[in-house]
Amino acid sequence: MNNVKKLNSAQKTIVGIQFLFVAFGATVLVPLLVGMSPSVALFTAGLGTLIFHLVTKGKVPIFLGSSFAFIAPIIKATELYGLPGTLSGLVAVGAVYGIMSALVRFRGVGFISRLFPPIVVGPVIMLIGLSLAGTGVDMAKGNWWLAMIALLTTVIVSLFGKGLLKLIPIFAGIVVGYVAAIFFGLIDFQTVIDAPWFALPEFVKPEMCWEAVVFMIPVAIAPVIEHIGDVYAINEVAGKDFVKDPGLHRTMLGDGLACVAASFIGGPPVTTYSEVTGAISLTKIYDPAVIRIAAIVGILFSVLGKVSAILKTIPSPVLGGIMLLLFGTIASVGINSLIKNKVDMGNTRNLVIASLILTLGIGGAEMSFGSITMSGIGLAALVGVILNLIIPGGKQKAENTNEKK
Repeated sequence: MNNVKKLNSAQKTIVGIQFLFVAFGATVLVPLLVGMSPSVALFTAGLGTLIFHLVTKGKVPIFLGSSFAFIAPIIKATELYGLPGTLSGLVAVGAVYGIMSALVRFRGVGFISRLFPPIVVGPVIMLIGLSLAGTGVDMAKGNWWLAMIALLTTVIVSLFGKGLLKLIPIFAGIVVGYVAAIFFGLIDFQTVIDAPWFALPEFVKPEMCWEAVVFMIPVAIAPVIEHIGDVYAINEVAGKDFVKDPGLHRTMLGDGLACVAASFIGGPPVTTYSEVTGAISLTKIYDPAVIRIAAIVGILFSVLGKVSAILKTIPSPVLGGIMLLLFGTIASVGINSLIKNKVDMGNTRNLVIASLILTLGIGGAEMSFGSITMSGIGLAALVGVILNLIIPGGKQKAENTNEKK
């Protein structure tokens, strides 16, 4: 492990900018897809990361960026309840993290594993990707040539990129697709010219909407599990046990408070970014101070009006081309989760749970409780959790799995 104390302030700043560069493409892609402001997303990613580091005593080298898990729910909820109402639902997501943090603090990680086993989490992750497939195709078909340029660039960088380049396939796809759009004469730079050099992000306040709260809360299942996995991953990379010090309950609480802060000012929920963890592994620089520098630089970028204006001129087909791969990849992660955990899909219990999660979610099922309506991923995830708790055989299976470990 490198002695990170040898880095001076200038070197830390350069490395911090590199780390932000790694997270930049994915962080701004989410708001562009759901109709939020990319400058707000940059601001909340930076702010959320600083909050996370405050809660975790500055010990964990993790960067928080926009979460892909909430793309489909935000799009649907915005249609139903408007953006301010949707934001109130996203605030509740942060509260779920807080509850999970308390459970981990007093009951241990095993409780979360029993409540959200792979047979629930895997299909929910698959559903997140599959439910967005139509959106990706619709955006790409506006100009298939442009979409394919962005898609092929992303694929090539993912497969053959070296060093830090391999960690930024989304950013590379956006840049090459954007340059191609300029070549085809598809970009109108007038809005960029008119934009001020410095401007505050377009913050949006949440408005209380109980329907949106109920709609969003179940969607937090997958990100909570993802958070636990990412913390264990940074443990391996840094060679430290952050699960014990500062504690998984602190990392989860920090993530939750960051989500609440983001939602209060109009940003998407944030999550731990494995891309930055990969960059940390590659550079062998584990100093959390470098991550905080990346967060501060992100906040500074968010007030550059020209940057925000450029991001808003990215053509939809460029984003659509990248989405074709991205959302398929999310679905594949769900499949891999089932395979890695050796979930027996020949078992009728498992087959029932996975099947109902997928069909209810993809089919767009809705269920009303008075004036409150649940649908889509949230409803499917809740049904999966309930089925796992009530169908016999789950507890015994979990105990057998723990014994093998």
